[in-house]
Amino acid sequence: MLARIRGRQGKPPNAEAAELACVRDHLAAHALSPAPRNDWDVLERFRDRAISLASTVDDALTIEDVPARVAAYLAERSLSTRAVCWREFASLDWGGNGIDMESRGATGDDLVGITGACCAIAETGTLVVLSGVDSPPSVSLLPETHVAIVRRSSVVRSMEDAWTRIRAIGGDLPRAVTFISGPSRTADIEQTVTLGAHGPYRVHVVLIPD
Repeated sequence: MLARIRGRQGKPPNAEAAELACVRDHLAAHALSPAPRNDWDVLERFRDRAISLASTVDDALTIEDVPARVAAYLAERSLSTRAVCWREFASLDWGGNGIDMESRGATGDDLVGITGACCAIAETGTLVVLSGVDSPPSVSLLPETHVAIVRRSSVVRSMEDAWTRIRAIGGDLPRAVTFISGPSRTADIEQTVTLGAHGPYRVHVVLIPD
């Protein structure tokens, strides 16, 4: 459909470098709209907003401490210790902490999925997840429990800051940019909020240093 629109505009099927540069220049020159005050502490705001959305938040001293923190979270809630994760976390000592981990995309039988995040938005308590060969979106969408490992420096103030960060990565946008604001929920049936309707029942965030 987009290719047909470009064709009607007399443009080639794919944007050329000059067209992309023009768009980037326009975005860079565009003034931001007025925004609410955001002079709060970024990490504390993210933590408060995430918890208000029924997520849970934990802190790890180092990336190596993450498996132990995740194992404690799963044990406290009597959840499955079989999990799938993105490739970047496959080398952590999951087995030494009692977690049977596989690095692959998730299926409907997987109960725990562990991902990273491009960034997190403090203003809304939202995780921003980008799809890719080594970061399949199924890991955050199919399992009942989604655990996100988030670097503290990647917590940004607003949605506008999140898009700035995504664009700064360079290259084309990924096939999917997913915004996750707490567990999946709906109130379609008798206006009763139900968690896990279209995705995970639980979202657990582990904050780590850079």
